[in-house]
Amino acid sequence: MLPTLPVAVIGAGPVGLAAAAQLLERGLTPIIFEAGETPAAAVADWGHIRLFSPWQYDVDPAARRLLTAAGWQEPATETLPTGADLWEQYLQPLAAIPAIAGALHTSSRVLAVSRDGLDKTRAGGRENTPFLIRVQDAEGAITDYRACAVIDASGTWHTQNPLGRSGLAAPGEAEASAAGLITGPLPDVLGRDRARFAGQHVLVVGAGHSAANTLLALGELAEQEPGIRISWAIRSASAAGVYGGGDLDELPARGALGSRLRALVQEGRIELYPSFTITGFKAADSLVVQGSTPHGEKQLDVDLLVPATGFRPDLDLLREIRLDLDPVVEAPRDLGPLIDPEFHSCGTVTPHGARLLSHPEKDFYIVGMKSYGRAPTFLMATGYEQVRSIAAALAGDQQAADDVQLVLPETGVCSTDLGGSCDAPAAEPAPTSCCSAPEPAFLGIPTGLAHGRSAER
Repeated sequence: MLPTLPVAVIGAGPVGLAAAAQLLERGLTPIIFEAGETPAAAVADWGHIRLFSPWQYDVDPAARRLLTAAGWQEPATETLPTGADLWEQYLQPLAAIPAIAGALHTSSRVLAVSRDGLDKTRAGGRENTPFLIRVQDAEGAITDYRACAVIDASGTWHTQNPLGRSGLAAPGEAEASAAGLITGPLPDVLGRDRARFAGQHVLVVGAGHSAANTLLALGELAEQEPGIRISWAIRSASAAGVYGGGDLDELPARGALGSRLRALVQEGRIELYPSFTITGFKAADSLVVQGSTPHGEKQLDVDLLVPATGFRPDLDLLREIRLDLDPVVEAPRDLGPLIDPEFHSCGTVTPHGARLLSHPEKDFYIVGMKSYGRAPTFLMATGYEQVRSIAAALAGDQQAADDVQLVLPETGVCSTDLGGSCDAPAAEPAPTSCCSAPEPAFLGIPTGLAHGRSAER
């Protein structure tokens, strides 16, 4: 029992701040580390992107209660926010709540997580030993913090998948990036990055929603700025998976995105290169992209390349933590088969909570996008239910932790034949947490709302 120590939350994005709100409702004390200069810095980076889901699904229930008690006016529930809307109207006000603001450390990058005085190989007294979180600030100073539990909500925004085959960077990829010929993810084509794309031949690589958003923005820019040429390379033989379910999609904005993209390709405004695998780059004044296709080698000469090949988790900071990860997607082992993108969409994943997200390292959890490892279809409301369950478990309320509920929309194109609940209570008694509070505190909020659920995006 380490009741005087806080729960460390790594990352102050939507799920990290939701974790803090849930912990506060449970009478636990968070300490939050955000690598960016502001809360939810990664969300600000993609502020120009409009979400698929309306506001009613984008706000964590505990966060909503905290904000409402402080006089916050929730945006119209049926409107679709952009990332900037989410940041300005929800995440920034949430981070400014005194109980959260006082626990938040910005410009604080977590370098490593371990047990205080114990490396991964040491077992004696491990479960009762505080966690050690090593943090570097903007000036380079390093401070060690101690915590009774750790919730890693650091996301995957800064660890993109490489463009080459076999999961590796292609020869010349690093040099092309250093030369500015490969952009960052989700550039603001119609806003701050507009001048960079005007009059250029742009190649978008990838087959997900990020690629679709960028391609649609380029199509709109081409109508305003003559001379833009748009190419699109995907590894698969067909773009049908990107086009999605169209009118069958339960989130209309997501279905419309794919339908609009299909029209641009069919009209010849986007040149599609299917079955294209990048094998190398040559960077000079422009970029030569070398690739292999079923018909032989092919070379594309472009001015800029936008990568939209997804992300992967940064696990280096967790080398001294005892993890149990699925060998395929690098998610918690029992979650991995349920989110494998070859079989699942974001709407077919079984609701899951603290039990499924646990590791051999007691009271350590990975949540949010990072909990899905390399799987690409994580949704915010999934993360909100994850941290609700974890906060309950850390507070000693295992019944609430196991009562995971989430309504997930089908995409119209993906389904699964795997059913059942992944969070059924184990036969043996649930272990207690070193963070357990004697009684949950609800900060003046009616206890009947304490375990509110969130529907999926």
